[in-house]
Amino acid sequence: MLPKYSLSALSIALLLLIGIFIWHDQQNKVAQTPVVINNIAVAPLPTLTANMVSQGEILYQQFCAACHMPDLRGAPDWKKPLPDGSLPPPPHDDSGHTWHHPDFLLLQIMSEGGAEYEGVMPGFGSQLTQEDMRAILEFLKSQWSQKSREYQWWITNTYPTPTPGP
Repeated sequence: MLPKYSLSALSIALLLLIGIFIWHDQQNKVAQTPVVINNIAVAPLPTLTANMVSQGEILYQQFCAACHMPDLRGAPDWKKPLPDGSLPPPPHDDSGHTWHHPDFLLLQIMSEGGAEYEGVMPGFGSQLTQEDMRAILEFLKSQWSQKSREYQWWITNTYPTPTPGP
């Protein structure tokens, strides 16, 4: 016969295992749920890759943080045009609008700069590879709420990607 404390420890361990199983099962269901906005469904939100997020954070700090701030908060009064008419660097966290745009547009702005959008951001296409820019974007996404990530994923999948002309 097992002592009482052994039965208690066994019961606690069993309850803990059941809890972990239920939590894991729920996480898998969430990961497999399509994102639906305006009755338009897209594929489930992809899982972020830890290595890409880590690489992206390093690159963000090196290439982006001086203007967009190390904590992604952007410039103060970022919605108010500067005296020259350009817009200050926006935040890249949930308080900004980065997550309102599809991946291809965010990557294009990183590569070519923000002049087309009344910004002064230079393009980094000659300094960063496409994979580097994707890593930065992966880092930004890791800082967004679930709701913002789902919206951005949805817009990425429903917004038409321009095709290069002849």
